Amino acid sequence: MPLRTLLGLDLPILQAPMAGVQGSALAIAVSNAGGLGALPCAMLGPDAMRQELAAIRAQTDRPFNVNFFCHTPPAPDAAREAAWRATLAPAYAEFGIDPAAIHAGPGRRPFDAQSAEILAEFKPPVVSFHFGLPSAELLARVRGWGAKVLSSATTVEEARWLEAHGVDAVIAQGLEAGGHRGHFLSDDLTRQMGTFALLPQVVAAVKIPVIAAGGIADAAGVAAAMALGAAGVQVGTAYLLCPEATTSAVHRAALQSEAAHHTALTNLFTGRPARGIVNRFITEFGPLHEAVPQFPLATAASAPLRTAAETRGSSAFSPLWAGQNTRGCCALPAAELTRSLAAGLHG
Repeated sequence: MPLRTLLGLDLPILQAPMAGVQGSALAIAVSNAGGLGALPCAMLGPDAMRQELAAIRAQTDRPFNVNFFCHTPPAPDAAREAAWRATLAPAYAEFGIDPAAIHAGPGRRPFDAQSAEILAEFKPPVVSFHFGLPSAELLARVRGWGAKVLSSATTVEEARWLEAHGVDAVIAQGLEAGGHRGHFLSDDLTRQMGTFALLPQVVAAVKIPVIAAGGIADAAGVAAAMALGAAGVQVGTAYLLCPEATTSAVHRAALQSEAAHHTALTNLFTGRPARGIVNRFITEFGPLHEAVPQFPLATAASAPLRTAAETRGSSAFSPLWAGQNTRGCCALPAAELTRSLAAGLHG
């Protein structure tokens, strides 16, 4: 079944869920333009989730996607946390931050029974997951109201695993993609490949629709992905400058600077590899550091540095999530950008 038929779309354009830089407004705009808007819920509490879902239901009758993480929360490790904060001591001292006063934050929460209860009130037509899938019981609850299920694969093996576990379509996430890597079968980043190497291999390996993600920022990129067998594309970075996005001022400035041409996979901000623009934090401490606490516990240690720097107008310690291809970033309304991405596609 074609992806557009499966998901009820006019355009095979999916907006990537981007926690921290968007809310319901971006999702609504993309869905109303004929694509699939997405609401990231990993950083939303129950009340905020209900509020955002209510806003979407009130402002569009088109399909939309609600996205969750599926990680297993790690047990806190006091020794590792202390060692990491000791590593960050010079930066804390520069900003007058007392590391002993930093409290552990909630970070990002995985999909759970409470989330499923809230979703059941709104019955979103599409639910997507990152870092694998939730338990069979939770997945059955999502399917109970007829939702289509999507999830990200960073390797052919992960795509096959997702197909075997019943997803309706798989998102082939290339190494170029901004934000967190969706890997879940292996932490070995050398096993992952670029979008246009991964995509045709996944298409050949599974029978379900494949959505290409990573480095696609314009109509030419969309057409190239479709030519390699993609049933649709998922685009994130290109939407970051849209007025409907909540991207911070320092993040917007970085995206429009020469710095945007240099990105790296880093675990410094959250404890899990994610692609962002290289800034001072990444340069001084190295993009991948062994002392960083496990995802998402690392967020607590870096958050005060981010806040202190941003108060001074600096993005030196901010997670500037972005893919390798930022040339599609422009301050267009999201609906206009969505239609431009689909320009030239027929049928």
